[in-house]
Amino acid sequence: MKNYITVLSIAGSDGSGGAGIQADLKTIAAAGCYGLSVITSVTAQNTEGIAGTFDLPASFVKEQFLTLAKDIGFNAVKIGMLATENTVQAVADLLIPLQGIPVVLDTVLSSSGARPLLTQRAVPAFKTRLFPLATLVTPNIPEAAVLAGLERLPETREEIEATAGKLQRQGAASVLVKGGHLQGRQCSDCLLHEGRFFWFSNARIDTFNSHGTGCTLASAIASRLARGDDMVTAVECGIAYTRMALQAGAAWKLGNGCGPLHHFPGIISPLSANDRWSSR
Repeated sequence: MKNYITVLSIAGSDGSGGAGIQADLKTIAAAGCYGLSVITSVTAQNTEGIAGTFDLPASFVKEQFLTLAKDIGFNAVKIGMLATENTVQAVADLLIPLQGIPVVLDTVLSSSGARPLLTQRAVPAFKTRLFPLATLVTPNIPEAAVLAGLERLPETREEIEATAGKLQRQGAASVLVKGGHLQGRQCSDCLLHEGRFFWFSNARIDTFNSHGTGCTLASAIASRLARGDDMVTAVECGIAYTRMALQAGAAWKLGNGCGPLHHFPGIISPLSANDRWSSR
């Protein structure tokens, strides 16, 4: 009997299905793994933005985690929205016993609409407690600048590499600085791993539907690490999958704002006016 390869997502819930737990579970499934979830916050959001959040107590976050751990266990962990300092501290305590299990920390500080998703008070604990437990942290350019204490965004390759180095010295084993926020026809991501810089540069995809890109990439990498890939291969495959999902979702229309990626191209397609559900 074969065992499932399990990936746990610790993150907030996005009812629109584009980001958070929902995007994580779709990505994990697409990677051939079994997704588990611990929800930290419930959000009221759609493609136009976040209307409100309800943060779960850290004690209940802990209860969710321990209930899964004692019965199922994890081959990798992906962390997204944590919201509060109490939850940051609780998650850090829970991760300590997970020796040898890859942990991908997506540094979710705010929504794309600039709504805070981690309190300012929680940021120091976020860095001091979680970075040393992370196999990989995946900040975008603005997040990297905040976490590294920079006064402006890094723009050149040299500045991005220096920023990755600063974040690694804060405790993370490896750092992936995502370059999607920079201008230009190329999107270049920088991985610092085992003392070396690896750059992944690809043509920018023309799409308005980018909601959940960071969640998708972090979950894809975590899934590849769970399957046994080395870090560079996991990042390369995670970027390739995320680009495929961005491209596949470019022509879709959902809601009135920034739509989601398409995580299952070739399996799920839009229904036309003549399509009907069939039992066959």
